[in-house]
Amino acid sequence: MPAVPILFLVTVFATSVAPLSASDTHNLTIKSETAAHTFAVEVMRAPADRARGLMHRRHLDRGAGMLFDFAESMIARMWMKNTYIPLDMLFIRADGIIANIVADTVPHSTKVLSAEEPVRYVLEINAGLSRELGIKPGDRVELPPPTTH
Repeated sequence: MPAVPILFLVTVFATSVAPLSASDTHNLTIKSETAAHTFAVEVMRAPADRARGLMHRRHLDRGAGMLFDFAESMIARMWMKNTYIPLDMLFIRADGIIANIVADTVPHSTKVLSAEEPVRYVLEINAGLSRELGIKPGDRVELPPPTTH
């Protein structure tokens, strides 16, 4: 297997823009220096779900987010094409530590936003929340359990 970083760009148009059902939503907690912050996250594990992400949605609740689980560590790369909601993207290592944050993304931008090291997860939350809540690289994320199927 070549040692070339895997490039992940969201390129598929959404066939549905409705949020997932409550059964696909899990709690995720980020422990910062000052507090624990819990988000209800939709977990995207299948390639088609990860490709769709938050594209075409017009709203994301303050306490909500979307977690992309790539099943293995990689240099994750994202973009905002067809995404209306400005976001903070938290790139999270397999051990649950935030590697880096790309804050205040620009809706509809095709600029590639990248992890600075191999990560297994990317968490998207509303733009500005990382700064407002004091979330930063090095903070620990208590991730939802992996699926068993």
